[in-house]
Amino acid sequence: MAIDAATVRKVARLARIAEPEERIEALTQELNGIMTWIEQLAEVDTDGAEPLTSVVAAGLPLREDVVTMGGEPQVVTGNAPKSVSNFFVVPKVVE
Repeated sequence: MAIDAATVRKVARLARIAEPEERIEALTQELNGIMTWIEQLAEVDTDGAEPLTSVVAAGLPLREDVVTMGGEPQVVTGNAPKSVSNFFVVPKVVE
């Protein structure tokens, strides 16, 4: 896909980028170079290649799923500035 100067002007206008007229030709060549590189990537055989998020195989460290401090609400709310019936009391933020 070849990009011409009119396309560069249109993209610059849509992106709200002010490019001087003398820079349009250089941008056209740069964008055509990028498009050539993308076309080369399309030629790579990716059949059977699994998608991946990292080239390093690493698992997430897991921790034991244990409930803690759930049975002691007095301890949980003990350091709160204000609590009522084992609930935190905070200022009203929605009117």
